[in-house]
Amino acid sequence: MCETCGCDGGDAARLTTLAAPGDAPGHVHEPVHGHGDGHGDGDGHVVTLGQKVLARNDDLAGRNRVWLAERGIAALNVMSSPGSGKTTLLARTVADLSPDRPISVIEGDQETLLDARRLAAAGARTVQVNTGAGCHLDAAMVAGALAALAPPDGSTVFVENVGNLVCPALFDLGERARVVLMSVTEGDDKPLKYPHMFRGADVLLLNKTDLLPYVDFDVDACRDAARRLCPGLRVLPVSATRGDGLDAWYDWLDEATAGP
Repeated sequence: MCETCGCDGGDAARLTTLAAPGDAPGHVHEPVHGHGDGHGDGDGHVVTLGQKVLARNDDLAGRNRVWLAERGIAALNVMSSPGSGKTTLLARTVADLSPDRPISVIEGDQETLLDARRLAAAGARTVQVNTGAGCHLDAAMVAGALAALAPPDGSTVFVENVGNLVCPALFDLGERARVVLMSVTEGDDKPLKYPHMFRGADVLLLNKTDLLPYVDFDVDACRDAARRLCPGLRVLPVSATRGDGLDAWYDWLDEATAGP
């Protein structure tokens, strides 16, 4: 078990590349081990081993960041709880923006190719990372996915993390920015319950606003709670299915991906 978060890091992550329509067929890559030597032999070593896991991850994340910067590639780490609408948002974003900019996706799930197929069908070259029992992506998994993906220079790469509001917040992937997504069906107290995730966000998307008439969700209370953790946080209400607020999201993307 990984002593940092309790996930089973002993199994290797599996990478599968899915081509966008018109590209070459996808293929399965060799497993990539994500946790390296960060596994322990007793409860007394939990803190030390956790620090070692994170330190090794941070070193690899730094290498990812340099690799991406040298190629002018903007990587965005997209995180949320399960069912918030990450894949729907990204599929809509790819379909709307990919004609004008190259977009690739690293898709993280414990199992299946379901979301990767949706994103490939929308027009993005996609690498599926199946983590098995693992509850988050780490920098080593992303490094392997980037090698398989081979995104073009100057492009945008979305990293759709495993659905989880806890562990993904701990692991730097080498991303340029962190996008946190939550839906109005989850409750406006999520920032208070999961402060580390929201404290590290660069933008917060409040998704499924088309359902606001039917749920008990206070947008202002949620925004205020998130900004107490991260002052000045950009909070954008959107509906990925209906399209509400997506222009503001795309404007933010233009700012976040501009320049080196």
